[in-house]
Amino acid sequence: MAELQLSVNGETHSMSGERTIAQLLGDLGVTAKHVAVELNGELVPRTQHADQTLTNGDCLEIVTLVGGG
Repeated sequence: MAELQLSVNGETHSMSGERTIAQLLGDLGVTAKHVAVELNGELVPRTQHADQTLTNGDCLEIVTLVGGG
């Protein structure tokens, strides 16, 4: 299995095997309903998280959505 190196919010993460954004969020313990994900500078709609495969060297920004009033 190949090693996957990703940058997530500026931190390097190493893992083995292929991952989708949805799987990565699960690995990180992040609830997908409450975040926005940017992959290599492009916003990825939540409906595509399960289909978007990550590749070595990808850069992700995961932003938690906060409501307020």
